[in-house]
Amino acid sequence: MIRLSLQLVLGLALLAMGSAGTSFAQEPAAPAATAVDPTAAARNRMVQRHLAERGIKDPRVLEAFRTVPRHKFVLPETRRLAYEDESIPIGEGQTITPTYDVAFMTEALQPKPTDRVYEVGTGSGYQAAILSRLVKDVYSVEIHKPLGERAAKVLAELKYDNVHTRVGDGYAGWPEAAPFDAVIFTCAPEKVPAPLVEQLREGGRMIIPMGDRYNQAVYLYTKLDGKLDAGVKLRPTLFVPMTGRAQREAAEERAKTKDQK
Repeated sequence: MIRLSLQLVLGLALLAMGSAGTSFAQEPAAPAATAVDPTAAARNRMVQRHLAERGIKDPRVLEAFRTVPRHKFVLPETRRLAYEDESIPIGEGQTITPTYDVAFMTEALQPKPTDRVYEVGTGSGYQAAILSRLVKDVYSVEIHKPLGERAAKVLAELKYDNVHTRVGDGYAGWPEAAPFDAVIFTCAPEKVPAPLVEQLREGGRMIIPMGDRYNQAVYLYTKLDGKLDAGVKLRPTLFVPMTGRAQREAAEERAKTKDQK
């Protein structure tokens, strides 16, 4: 009964903030949770229950999740779910990734304060915001214009000034900002896009959910001698498919294989 009342109070607080348009801007090193922040308790609960108790250990990663106001990255009508470990629709047939998956992939990427990271699929902007607390610069590309523009607006309002966004096909990368120390995907291609291997620096790391629509896994790759190593399969997962050129190439390859049979 007590827990249910607390969740109700937090939910009402989030809905109230959604209608009021409250913003939480902060410097990279300053925590968003303050004595006057009604969502701090919900964020701390999320970090403890959904991340720490499930094996996320990196203190920098955990602190980033305590800091970033996830409710700002979802639609007002779903803000009551913001601090649950759920995949939440954000429009354009896309979703915000569950918090544990974001934390797992972020920790596996081993982000360093000096890193420049390229992200395929800005989506809501939440993954980019988390990374912004951990690395020097984030370069993120979103193929769906409404999502890209909305995410850019939220990131700017929160003053995450080290996140650079653009609308386009993430397959092509961001050549003028390369090479990158790390590359992360928030969508699942069926194979690694070649331009992103080229734009990853020697020794750089890539975290990518990969596979067909219902048979995917998260892989960690390292670039050695100019190409990706054999990679490590980390865990099964389920992400929205990568669209654009990656999707077209996958369809062409399936059609070619079918014709050869």
